[in-house]
Amino acid sequence: MAKTIKDYLKKGEAEKFAIGQFNFSDFAQMKAIVQAGQVLNSPVILGTSEGESAFFGLEEAVALRNVLRKRTGMPIFLNLDHGKSFEYLKKAIDAGYDMVHFDGSKLSLEENIKITKEVVKYAHKKGVTVEGEVGKIGNDASRLYLEKFEIIEENLTKPEDAERFVKETGVDLLAVSIGNFHGIEISGIDPNLRLDVLKNIKEKVGKMPLVLHGGSGTPEDDIRGAIALGIVKININTELRLTFSGNLRKTLAADLENIVPYKYLVPPMEASEHLVEYKIRLFTNLK
Repeated sequence: MAKTIKDYLKKGEAEKFAIGQFNFSDFAQMKAIVQAGQVLNSPVILGTSEGESAFFGLEEAVALRNVLRKRTGMPIFLNLDHGKSFEYLKKAIDAGYDMVHFDGSKLSLEENIKITKEVVKYAHKKGVTVEGEVGKIGNDASRLYLEKFEIIEENLTKPEDAERFVKETGVDLLAVSIGNFHGIEISGIDPNLRLDVLKNIKEKVGKMPLVLHGGSGTPEDDIRGAIALGIVKININTELRLTFSGNLRKTLAADLENIVPYKYLVPPMEASEHLVEYKIRLFTNLK
């Protein structure tokens, strides 16, 4: 029997490793992520935000996941990242996504719980895994660089709120705010995570798998510390965007006469694959 994403998350919890979610918006990126998983024989989660999935297509993403899963025999999972409404998540569930993430972090805790419960009820009927979120993860996901990021205490996940949310919603995973943010500080290295807050959250939620968003730029020691404290899924998007777009610009600039797309897509794909391999090794403690 094929393992589900829940099986891998439980294994990660028990063996202290995390599964990487890597976002994509075109097939070149998707293919690079899957090839990295193949090289390391590792499960991968393919992520699409609402914007990315609207551009790529929900059903198209599912169809290509199916093709890649069949061709490689690899555990490849597809997640709708940062869905803001039940209606959009329902579309992703109906299209065949393995997972959906409801981001109700800008709502009151009560409203967040209410909508998350609706998502869970509908998703679980279809066998789909649900990720919830409590606390406000810093920065707008559309921004790549920040001059300086400052942690706002009131935005961090409160352990008691996490405990209540998990009990009342029935979610399968919980994304937390522990000083992580979308984007990267302009120095390339983000401020340290609040591992003390993570420890307190974990004590309250028990075996609930925890998720770290905004993994790009996070110091490696913090990544290892977070995994040791219960993080089993880490999301990477900004670093992949920068790697792909940066290498694409270089390739185009180096050969202005090339008009064959697949030729100038190869270098950014290879660079992206190497980055994903590096992250998988970090998250799973592979040498």
